[in-house]
Amino acid sequence: MTGARSVTTRSFWRRAPAIRTSVTRSGSRRCILLAYEDAEREPDGAERKALLTFVVVGGGPTGVELAGALGEISRQTIARDFPLIDPTKAHIVLLEGGPRILGGFPETLSRCAEEALRRIGVEVRTGAGVTRVTADAVWLGGEQIRARTVLWAAGVAAVPLTRTLGVSLDRAGRVLVEPDLSIPGHPEAFAIGDLCVFSHQTGTPLSGVAPVAIQQGRHAADNVMRRLSGRPTRPFHYRDRGSMATIGRAAAVAVIGRFKLSGLIAWLAWLLVHIMSLIGFRNRFLVLFEWAWAYVSWQRGARLITGPWKGRR
Repeated sequence: MTGARSVTTRSFWRRAPAIRTSVTRSGSRRCILLAYEDAEREPDGAERKALLTFVVVGGGPTGVELAGALGEISRQTIARDFPLIDPTKAHIVLLEGGPRILGGFPETLSRCAEEALRRIGVEVRTGAGVTRVTADAVWLGGEQIRARTVLWAAGVAAVPLTRTLGVSLDRAGRVLVEPDLSIPGHPEAFAIGDLCVFSHQTGTPLSGVAPVAIQQGRHAADNVMRRLSGRPTRPFHYRDRGSMATIGRAAAVAVIGRFKLSGLIAWLAWLLVHIMSLIGFRNRFLVLFEWAWAYVSWQRGARLITGPWKGRR
């Protein structure tokens, strides 16, 4: 039978703003919540351990923020919600195929982020290339990590449409665009964001993050207007205004111009940037007040698990 299932517990998402943007759209939030619920009812010790193991694949900003949020949630937010299991014993593993996490950040900040993750119980493993993912395990070559919840943060593949264009693509199926973001051989068409690879500026592809896509979208629109008016298009140039990644409560790393920030000051900078990106003073004030109150009071609230659910026997 299909229905909605709700559970009243401590505040889950108010305490972890980073996880909201990372997983709510993909349905992973529901999987995370149900993993704890299933573990509470699971009599088999090995299966319960697999249910309480969460593997995050990809050590970029999304993976780091997600792993940090999961660590905080298990050890603080829902630590006393379950009488039969101990959520603080959840095993959270962050896997990165490269030599360090946050490869786009300076090495000193990568080390700071790794130390912050370890402090909240996250196991960080670098040089760990995932070769296979099954319903109950992640494989690193011949090594197996039993886990019932795997969160993929190692990049995305382009939509299949790109393979019908007859142009050069990278391994992820993204178009290798011209300097003005047009598709090779089709100056009347443009590709932006996760659909393209732009490496003309630095020799290496730009990161697949929102600021890049936003600037590319505006530039492509301007070039469309130029073509319609008979003017030549302009090459795209990305303006890097800095990079940030939150790790947990009062912990973050940031690169803003020549400044490299970590810890509380980086977290405050992240908070300021997000507050100022909201529209209107009222929205900014309300969000700031709610975050401040949740921070100092560890305020408790409700969480919901919605959607189809099949109970275990």
